[in-house]
Amino acid sequence: MSAVDVDAYLERIGAERPARADLEALEYLQERHLRSVPFETFDFSLGDPVRIGEGAVEKIVGRRRGGGCYELNTSFAALLTALGYRVSLLAGRSLHNGQEPRLGAFFGHMMLRVEIDGEFWLADVGFRWASWAPLRFAERGPQKDENGEYRIVDTPDGDVEIVHDGVHRIRLETRARDIGDFVPTMWWFCTSEDSPVTGRTIWASLVRPEGRASLLDRRLTRYENGERITEVLDDDAFPAAVERWFGIELDRLPELPPMPAAGPRARRGPWT
Repeated sequence: MSAVDVDAYLERIGAERPARADLEALEYLQERHLRSVPFETFDFSLGDPVRIGEGAVEKIVGRRRGGGCYELNTSFAALLTALGYRVSLLAGRSLHNGQEPRLGAFFGHMMLRVEIDGEFWLADVGFRWASWAPLRFAERGPQKDENGEYRIVDTPDGDVEIVHDGVHRIRLETRARDIGDFVPTMWWFCTSEDSPVTGRTIWASLVRPEGRASLLDRRLTRYENGERITEVLDDDAFPAAVERWFGIELDRLPELPPMPAAGPRARRGPWT
């Protein structure tokens, strides 16, 4: 990446250029990324090309979009590398779908290992339950974070598992991978009927000042004035809601499931 590209990326996430590639700057950049660039899977449903690495940078910075975990983390890795960090890609798989334990696809997730002054840190800007600050890779005790409590647990086969608030979320390899190693799984995500992001299933998620905004198909959950609000979006409301809550301008609607018989309604509840 050129200096101009870095400046454009930093503008995209609302960040100042750090004076040095240290832990404080990594914490700052990771949080700014999570609060500025949404996790989103619209292109999988629309059938548009999904690229990682430089192609993901163009999408996130040039077109001001978000992406899936491969897109977000390889793009963030490019920024960190340009700023002087030593970054490796680690392959993982999900262990929980948010409701129950469920083993995800092999290589179905990616995290970044960042070396700073001889010590490794784990960073992730592409996962709903990721920590908002880097995790110390060598630490096996609890690590407090704005998004909860995390532990890194060794497995008998040499992997580690990321535990978030008592839930085993990710099993992660400890060996570095080349970006090309993730291409076959990306092809599977884009083409397989068993992929969780093809067809009508759409996700979007963004950390916002008032609370996380989340979209699953037509169902939008967000926070306003300390209240949790859930609503079902019809075709007319969908594009405006996506632009307002995730900053994404859609030029066409993805394929969406039918509206529930009751129609769109908003439900409010206490902050949780």
